[in-house]
Amino acid sequence: MEKKDTYKTITKPSKEVLFKDKNSKFFGYAFPVLNEDQIKEHLETLKKQHHSARHWCYAYQFGTDENNLQFRANDDGEPNNSAGMPIYGQIQSFEITNVLIVVVRYFGGVKLGVSGLINAYKTSAQMALEASKIVTRTINKNFEIIFDYKNMNKVMRVIKENNLKIVNQTLELNCNIEISVRLKDADKTYDSFQSIFEVDIKELEN
Repeated sequence: MEKKDTYKTITKPSKEVLFKDKNSKFFGYAFPVLNEDQIKEHLETLKKQHHSARHWCYAYQFGTDENNLQFRANDDGEPNNSAGMPIYGQIQSFEITNVLIVVVRYFGGVKLGVSGLINAYKTSAQMALEASKIVTRTINKNFEIIFDYKNMNKVMRVIKENNLKIVNQTLELNCNIEISVRLKDADKTYDSFQSIFEVDIKELEN
């Protein structure tokens, strides 16, 4: 089976969206994130911006490989699973990662009940993602190719023939070139350099 080597994400924060139900207001936001520090920052900013709101519910997910996904859903004082999970459900439904969705609620005096809350948080999260530009990115592996200057032509020919992307290069007596390759082409690329006499290739940690 071919490895999945693309993922969907957003590149910049969404526009603010607003969903209303029985006088309660739900403001939805989507942010691109890569770690928990960024999540904390966005939450702190929204808490200052909406300091008189009642709840700041959110869900996030980051990671591009199914085995290393990190995610969390937070109800922030709403009844269990009535806010964070419906928000997270939209992250799954849009098949998106490296994203944080926050829904800020101003209570309007009328209780919505659990099903009303689930609908409000789900809809606000969906609206925030619909207001975002979603892009598809490739998952890449980086390799370092190590060789003597005299073997430059052999190496460059393989790079050219396979349209490989050069990330960094040091071309002196001893040469180093770092390349970035789509996951599905990684093994083939490794083998093509491995088979060249006097050329070394090693995988780099991303």
